Amino acid sequence: MPDPENTPILILDEDAVRRAMLRITHEILERNPNPSELVLLGVPARGDELARRIASNLLSIEGIRLDSGTIDIAMHRDDLPLRRLPPIVRVSRVPVPVNGRAVLIVDDVFHTGRTARAAIEAVIALGRPASIQLAVLVDRGHRELPIRPDYVGKNLPTAHTERVMVRLRETDAQPDSVRLAKPA
Repeated sequence: MPDPENTPILILDEDAVRRAMLRITHEILERNPNPSELVLLGVPARGDELARRIASNLLSIEGIRLDSGTIDIAMHRDDLPLRRLPPIVRVSRVPVPVNGRAVLIVDDVFHTGRTARAAIEAVIALGRPASIQLAVLVDRGHRELPIRPDYVGKNLPTAHTERVMVRLRETDAQPDSVRLAKPA
């Protein structure tokens, strides 16, 4: 029998995820006077899908067609020497050169800031962008680095021991959701 104390708590359902991504898109439009100059890069495995959703929202709201891409951070992580197994390296797919452009990095959950730092480093390795912005579906706090997302779908204060679980239809074959799991 499942323990109700350990059942993940639903934070965002499918409609709430859709609304959060739409709100993020509107905030991006407000802060970027020329959104057609944006380069959207998602961090695998869910950030790249969220970047595609932002691109789709930009098309439906403003008629702006942007290709989103993927930025691999595996070789830019600061924990490489600490890992027992080598990282899984994926191919970065960047639709246009980043030089002189505003780059928007998209990820699902912001936690310590280390993934964002690695993504920033990976972008800079590709060229010299005019600016780098960060959009996340969930900001759970617990910064270890002085990095803060520019766009946040949901601020979710958590304990260090809790887990935030994001599920997306395209990557997980489940309805979109964000759940908070307490430790067993």
